[in-house]
Formats: sequence, C-alpha cells, structure tokens
Amino acid sequence: MNSIVLGGGCFWCLEAVFQRVKGVSLVKSGYAGGHTENPEYREVCAESTGHAEVVKVEYNESVISLKELLNIFFIVHDPTTLNRQGNDRGTQYRSIILPTSDDELAVIESAIEDAQAHYADKVVTQVKKLQTFWPAETYHDNYYNQNQQQPYCQLVVGEKVAKLHKYFADYTD
Repeated sequence: MNSIVLGGGCFWCLEAVFQRVKGVSLVKSGYAGGHTENPEYREVCAESTGHAEVVKVEYNESVISLKELLNIFFIVHDPTTLNRQGNDRGTQYRSIILPTSDDELAVIESAIEDAQAHYADKVVTQVKKLQTFWPAETYHDNYYNQNQQQPYCQLVVGEKVAKLHKYFADYTD
C-alpha cells in the first residue's frame, strides 16, 4: 500500500472525494506542514500552528497510480488560489502536496505541469516533504457521509464529489 498526503481546502472535501476512488483503501483527515506538535482543529483554524488541513490517502498502485490521484486532486480543488478554496480562507486551506519520498517528486512535478495547462492563473500548490502527519479529531472522520444534509456538505463538499463523478467516472466505485 502506498500513501500520499494532500491538502486542498477543507479536509472534509478531499476525504469525501478520495473515499469514492477505486484503489483507495483509506482516507484520514489530519494536519501537516506546520511547526506545532499535536495540533488541534481550533488551533489550526486560528492559523497559529502553520499546519494545513490535509488527508492521508492510502492506495493500491496496481489499481490507481499516484499520477491519476494527483490528476483528480488538481480538478476537484482550485490550485491557483493562495490560502483559499472558495469561501474557506486561511493558510490552513492552502493547496499542498506532502510526499514521503524523493521518488514521488518527479511524478508530482509532472502532475503540476499537466494541471497548469488547465488553468489561466499560476498553480500555487506547495510541495513540501512530509515531516509528520497528525490525525484530526475523530469527529472529522467520514464527515460528509454522515452529514450530507448539512448546508456546507451539500453546497461545497457535494460540488467536489460531483466533479469527481463528472470528470473521473471510470475511477469511482
């Protein structure tokens, strides 16, 4: 099993998207890319930790490649907005990829180049080697699936899930 850590706005969005992708066995919300140990949600939201809201995606590379996962990532969020996704604003919502090995860097660089071709504005996704992934509080787990009637889930998360189904139907369960 391989894994990659990705941030592209609220982690509820990315969790819901990648839970629906064939070959993905686990998606866990968390925090990474900052300077504080054991960060908590309210601290991350206050932008005092330097962490981004991220998801750790565990996947079977014989079913889906890192490049394919990154293609999905770059379509379901806007990688051209610095520290923002829609109305979610702050450094915790930045677009970020946190590889665990140098081998992943070439794939990531290629995916960023491919993504840039789809956007008029510059892709500002940060690439930073993963130091530590801090799991989020358990009430964030499976959030969209358990709260689909909540307005944020309907309007924001649901839109990202719809993009997945529209552009990557062959990759979904």
